[in-house]
Amino acid sequence: MSELVTLTVKVPASLFQELRLRIPEGERSDFVRDAILEKLDRAPKPDKLAELERRMERLEDSIFEMKKALAQLEILTYEGGEKDLYTFCIDEQDRRIVDFLVQKRGATTTEIGEATGIERGEVLSRLQKIQSRSRREFGRGLVSFYPGLREGKMRAWWIDEKV
Repeated sequence: MSELVTLTVKVPASLFQELRLRIPEGERSDFVRDAILEKLDRAPKPDKLAELERRMERLEDSIFEMKKALAQLEILTYEGGEKDLYTFCIDEQDRRIVDFLVQKRGATTTEIGEATGIERGEVLSRLQKIQSRSRREFGRGLVSFYPGLREGKMRAWWIDEKV
C-alpha cells in the first residue's frame, strides 16, 4: 500500500457509539479504510463514465448516419408497421416534399422549397394537405409542424416516424 494520510471524518454520535461497540480500538482505522475502499470499488470511475458517454454519442451519430443513408436508398421502414409514405401524396411534387423530409427528418418550408424547386407558399399548402389526409386515415399526421426550436431548426415541419 502507498503512503498513508490522516483523514478526519465527522459522523453522528450514534454511529460512533456503534463503531466503538463493534470494532476494537486498534482495528477501527483498518475497518474505516476497508469500508472506504469497498465503497470506491462499487462507485463508477469518472473517466469510465466519460468514456461510456463518448461511446454512446458515437453510436447515436452512427445510427443517425445509417438512418440517413437508408432514407436516401428509400428503404427506411418505420416502427409503427410498414406504411407507404406516399399514399397521401397526390402528385410528384408531394412525393418530392415527402422524400426531402424523410432524408432530413425535418425542414423549414424555405429549405424544402429551395431543395425541391417549389415555392415556399405552395410547400406550406401541400404539407398542410398531406397532414390532414394522413390524420383522417391514421388518426395522426404523417408530418407535423413544430413552432419552437428542435434539432437546430426553428419553425420546421417534421416527419412522424411513428406513422
